[in-house]
Formats: sequence, structure tokens, C-alpha cells
Amino acid sequence: MNKFKGIYGISDENLTPYDKIFEMLEVASKSGMKIFQLRDKHHRDNEIFQLCTEIKDFCNQNNIVFIINDRVDLAFRVNPEGLHIGADDGCLKEVKKYFEGKVGVSCYDSLKLAIKAQNEGADYVAFGAFFQSQTKPQAKKASLKLLIQAKQVIKIPICAIGGINHQNIIQLKEADMIAIVSGIWKGNIAENMKLLKKNWQG
Repeated sequence: MNKFKGIYGISDENLTPYDKIFEMLEVASKSGMKIFQLRDKHHRDNEIFQLCTEIKDFCNQNNIVFIINDRVDLAFRVNPEGLHIGADDGCLKEVKKYFEGKVGVSCYDSLKLAIKAQNEGADYVAFGAFFQSQTKPQAKKASLKLLIQAKQVIKIPICAIGGINHQNIIQLKEADMIAIVSGIWKGNIAENMKLLKKNWQG
């Protein structure tokens, strides 16, 4: 069964503070979130190792795929189900040698990068930003046409990311996964999830 399918929540230091993260994960998981990525750019590995272990346990108990972003060394220690890397986070082939889980790769607006990642053993690829992103305002823009082109040549799951909310998600039906930050966590999580699922899958 392909686990890389569905709404993919990504943490944010302001929107998902660690003292509330489990409460928020509980609501999101009950509302249909299938994948959760911890993105932490500031804490040292040792400072968040215990938190990652607890999130991993929570995700295992709630049938959610847990992914760590960027932090290759931390992922080796925690052994989550997945690791997400960008073009500058380390060689995919090297990561695959030592990391037992699944590896996703950011391909931004490049079909060429996605084909390369697929050939090197990536388990999924991510394109974006498709819309103006509050989290990464300087992110490269990906066209909706790219998603259609990718579906013709990419055989592994495809994730769409960047500025996605319940209004524009309807344009991304070609994607296997939709990665979202503020569109989930800002405001009423349960209501956000309900609208996201309805407009994407309805």
C-alpha cells in the first residue's frame, strides 16, 4: 500500500509550538492528516531528539507517516519512517546507503531534478512553490503545467507544496500528496482539514 498519499502537514516554529504540538497533532490526525513532517531549523539535534522520538511514537500509534526534514544525522538516530532532503542536504545515493526509511526529495520547479531523484532511488518527489508561500516567500514558483508533465514521467508519488490552502488546493488534483503549513495550523485545524479534503478529493 502506498503510504505517500494524502494531506501532508509540516511543522512551523510559530504555528506549531512544541508545548502544544501533540494537542495539534491529535486534532489533525483525527481530521485525516496522513503524513507529518518535523521541520526545525534552529534547535540542535540533542535538544529535539526526545521530542522526535515521542512524535515518532505518536505517529506510529495513529497510522501517520513521520518524516524529518533536512536533518540527516538526526534521522539516523531517530529512525523515522521518512526523511525529506533538498538539493543541498546531501547526496541521495549516500543517504539511501545508511538510512533505512523512505527518502523524499525537493525538486522545486525542475522536472529534470525529479527524474534524477527517481533514478537515484527517491521514494517521492516534491514540487513547489505552486502559490505564494507565507513560510518561504522567496521560494521558486512551480507551474501547474509542471505537475501534469511530471505525472507522465514520474512513477513515484508526487507532492505539491507552497502556499496551498482550501481555496487553491482544487487546482492540484494531480498530486498524490499536498504539503501544507499555515493552511492546516492557522485557525481551526479540524475545519481547515475538512475543507482541504473536500476541495481536493471531492
